[in-house]
Parts: sequence; structure tokens; C-alpha cells
Amino acid sequence: MTIYQLIGNFGPKFLPKSTLFKLAFNLSPMYRRSCARIIEVSEDIMRVKIKLPISFRNKNYIGSIFGGSMFSATDPICMVQLINILGKEYVVWDKSAEIKFKKPAFKDLFAEFDFKEAEINLIKEKVKEKKEIEIIKNINLNNANNSIIFAEVEKKSILHQKIITKI
Repeated sequence: MTIYQLIGNFGPKFLPKSTLFKLAFNLSPMYRRSCARIIEVSEDIMRVKIKLPISFRNKNYIGSIFGGSMFSATDPICMVQLINILGKEYVVWDKSAEIKFKKPAFKDLFAEFDFKEAEINLIKEKVKEKKEIEIIKNINLNNANNSIIFAEVEKKSILHQKIITKI
């Protein structure tokens, strides 16, 4: 069991799941290295917003945000978000990811990870029917007012129901 699973199992006894989600990511050495921070999590974890500030730690040769920081800022969110939304009876894992850089970012970037109730219900129905499915989630890294897209990320995840065997 990882430290993250331990926090996920025992943390909700002390803090709301959304607060725990935000704190665990923001304190995690793995996520901190991206330079991003989770700034908002809805109570039901269906919406997560991140900020990737530009700093000396993530500037590249030309002074814009390093592409690796953009990618790693978005990488773990969808999978962990889905795990928390769907619950322990589902297995979620990332299959692949692709990033397309649109413009160099010389200012802070923001991204939102949204799932709708209908989308989650459809995922559950498809998993029940097909046993295993692939979903694609697209995320944009934008400026503060969402008027400019600096990068597009496509995440592919595999989902299936956990097989529970009793001995």
C-alpha cells in the first residue's frame, strides 16, 4: 500500500474528501516537482482546477514555462480524480497521454478537469456492458481568463470493474 492509498483510506475520517484531495496533491513531492498547485476542488471532486505559475524552477531556455512542467502538472489529475469519483469497485489506470504545445507561456497557466454526472453514469454503464473501456479526456492549459490556449493535453485511461474474490 502506498502512502497515497493510506491517506485515501484514513484521511476522510478527519477531512472532507475534496480537502484531502487538494492537500495530498499539493504536499506530494511527486506533484510539487511540476511546480503546479491544485487551487480548487469541488465537494464531489467532479471539478478540479490547477494553477501552474511561472517561476525560476520551471522556466526553459527562452524564459517560458518548460513543456515538461506543463505535462506533469496535468498528468496525474484525471486518473486520481476518476478513482475517487468511481470508488474502489473500479480500476482506473492511464494508458497514454499526448500534449500539443500551441504557444510559449510567459505567464501563469490554469487548467480545469471536469466530469459531469451524465459522463460518469455513461462510464459505469459502458464498463458494466463491455467489462473494460477506454476513455479520452481533453484538457487545455489556458491563461487566467481562459482566452488563450497554450497547450492541449489528451489523456487516455482504461477502466474496468475490480474483480473481488473471496477465499
